[in-house]
Amino acid sequence: MTLAVDPVAAARRLLGARLHGRDVTATIVEVEAYGGPPDGPWPDPASHSFRGPRMRNTVMFGPAGRMYTYRSHGIHVCANVVCGWEGVAAAVLLRAAVIDDGAPVAQQRRGVTPALRALARGPGNLCSALGITMDDNGIDLFDRTAPIRIEVGAAVDALAGPRVGVSAAADRAWRFWLPDHPEVSAYRRSPRAPVPGGSD
Repeated sequence: MTLAVDPVAAARRLLGARLHGRDVTATIVEVEAYGGPPDGPWPDPASHSFRGPRMRNTVMFGPAGRMYTYRSHGIHVCANVVCGWEGVAAAVLLRAAVIDDGAPVAQQRRGVTPALRALARGPGNLCSALGITMDDNGIDLFDRTAPIRIEVGAAVDALAGPRVGVSAAADRAWRFWLPDHPEVSAYRRSPRAPVPGGSD
């Protein structure tokens, strides 16, 4: 199943996908879609690519299926799956997953003893649990020899709502999650975002 589609379609396709990361396997249960610059098909002021290509965000401009990593607040590694078509920026942030295999390894990486449902809840925790690092930026997630791999399955039903913690385009319902999963993170609106209804 190709990810050379718009970010919303790609986000929905990635829900339920299996993620393999260095002796841990997980099922993706929460994602967020992000678009690109104002002159692209999906203008998105909350996206890292909104101001155009930079050294840090080049991977977001394709090809689809690559991993884009960044540090949140300079601390936590976060992982995105690039989508869209080459030269046009778009990506899907991996927000939460269910650990299917390798829970003891994931717990050791987290360095704490959270409940199983919290091992990969939140983008930073997900990357920590699966051993995803900044060095994984740009890898092909569909390459069977890659240290981090993804397997996309059949379409699944999902719920949708605003993205977590963004101050721009804060009302855009581009967060998607599988219902009835305690691994899904709680919604928190950025204090810098306009009042609900005051943003696209």
